[in-house]
Amino acid sequence: MALVTPNAATAQESRTCNIKGNVNTRGERIYHVPGQKYYDQTEISASHGERWFCTEAEAEAAGWRKAKV
Repeated sequence: MALVTPNAATAQESRTCNIKGNVNTRGERIYHVPGQKYYDQTEISASHGERWFCTEAEAEAAGWRKAKV
């Protein structure tokens, strides 16, 4: 039986759910979709309340807004 580490779970989740939910320095919850300006630089840290989403609708239902750029 294989053990799943948090890093492995995060990597697996990011492959299937590629929308990044980021918390900025002002505490705003913003999501980034592939192709947006800061998508590649955005890192997800679960310890800061950040997470991955599978759809934009899921992110918005959870109270996150789309990045403006």
